[in-house]
Amino acid sequence: MLATDTDGYRLIHGENDGFPGLVVDVYAGVAVLKLYSPVWFPWLEVLLPSIVAAAQATALVLRLSRNTEKAAKAFDLSEGQILHGDLPSADITFREHGLRFHANVVHGHKTGFFLDHRENRRRVGELAAGKTVLDVFSYAGGFSVHALGGGAAAVTSLDISAPALEQAKDNVSLNFGASAAGRHHTLAEDAFTALERLAREGKTYDIVIVDPPSFAKRDKEIPGALTAYRRINTLAIPLVARGGILLAASCSARVAAEDFFRVVESSIVASGRKHQLLEKTFHDADHPIGFPEGAYLKSGYYKLG
Repeated sequence: MLATDTDGYRLIHGENDGFPGLVVDVYAGVAVLKLYSPVWFPWLEVLLPSIVAAAQATALVLRLSRNTEKAAKAFDLSEGQILHGDLPSADITFREHGLRFHANVVHGHKTGFFLDHRENRRRVGELAAGKTVLDVFSYAGGFSVHALGGGAAAVTSLDISAPALEQAKDNVSLNFGASAAGRHHTLAEDAFTALERLAREGKTYDIVIVDPPSFAKRDKEIPGALTAYRRINTLAIPLVARGGILLAASCSARVAAEDFFRVVESSIVASGRKHQLLEKTFHDADHPIGFPEGAYLKSGYYKLG
């Protein structure tokens, strides 16, 4: 992975690596330890030297899930605490397949960035030359940057969060500066509402990426999640140009891959459009699957007629 001009990666992938409730991501030599269980607090003195050595870390930042913050106080630990080295800035610039991104390792979501879609982002970059791209639920613009890096004619980043879109603009500027002017556009809207509006306006795109946040945190939410996946992809399908590609993704661990793909494919069939499944992808190499419930990420590339 490091040979691909990438220095943002997952070092420890929780339960899948035998460390339940513990994740370590590394951004350009800065290790970020995210704890989801207080059981690890007494063991940090033992664990930290090994993490620092394995990551060759210049700094190590502690991130805590909300359910651990109260227990952390008994160990003099707090959210965003620097446990090793110096951190001149919370914003770290790291590389992913030669492109650069900012990760705020102190205040950013999770550990600062979502690394699990790295291979899908690279793949979109390969497909994007001369294409128009709609990046739905774009967050910090990972797919958008790779599409622009691959030579996309125009990219639209759609997210309900205006601050997330500012991050996307920042990441685009970091890589392309003024050369992206006129090629990158942002829409701060609810995705469901925006897709309906864009369809009414007759807009189409060569590549439409639909990568929503998890729709199911609990088993009882699975039926609602499948309904939401059906609805969002049904709204996205009319926006895919003839011969274009729909990239439909899910990060809901509770939703089985076969159920997710069934919903997406039945939505395409219901639209009356012919389709060709180009490929299905799952986790990148640094996000191993150690047990069935650990297989949360699934994506399908569909060429639509």
